[in-house]
Amino acid sequence: MDLIAQLEAEQVAALGKDIPDFKAGDTVRVGYKVTEGSRTRVQNYEGVCISRKNGDGIAGSFTVRKISFGEGVERVFPLHSTNIDAITVIRRGRVRRSKLYYLRSRRGKSARIAEDTNYKPKQA
Repeated sequence: MDLIAQLEAEQVAALGKDIPDFKAGDTVRVGYKVTEGSRTRVQNYEGVCISRKNGDGIAGSFTVRKISFGEGVERVFPLHSTNIDAITVIRRGRVRRSKLYYLRSRRGKSARIAEDTNYKPKQA
């Protein structure tokens, strides 16, 4: 392992977050900490993960898309953000792409993703 990857692994370990194994196509619920004035609360954002960038490294991020009041809304979350309270995988999707940007132009039945019923977790 080269020096940069080693430093990055140490930084990720220092954060001490347990991030579930999810990929593009999975429906995830992200508990995001929202600060309003002096109060802080957790707001859930649930949708389909359409992309993962930079893997599990410190610079990793993922994009979640949902339909809100008939309008598509996408939000990019840093994977190791301190503002993320929890990431929960609701449903595993069976897809053949790593980036699902084509869902932006789809509506209704053509935007559905089949559920992956025989999911096997990654070996550590």
